Amino acid sequence: MKVKIDADLCTACELCTGQVPEVFEMGDEVAEVITPDVPAEFEDAVEEAAADCPVDAIIVS
Repeated sequence: MKVKIDADLCTACELCTGQVPEVFEMGDEVAEVITPDVPAEFEDAVEEAAADCPVDAIIVS
């Protein structure tokens, strides 16, 4: 699984960074992906973060 964040949509609410700090961190203005190739043990948490994102800025493929 791969994940990225649409920086144009992200509102820096920090929901994803709180849910999966192993994959997401806060950048200067928006959240950033630090592990674009998601390890298997974090896939469910990343999918949940994507579903919970209030602006649908997390893109999972």
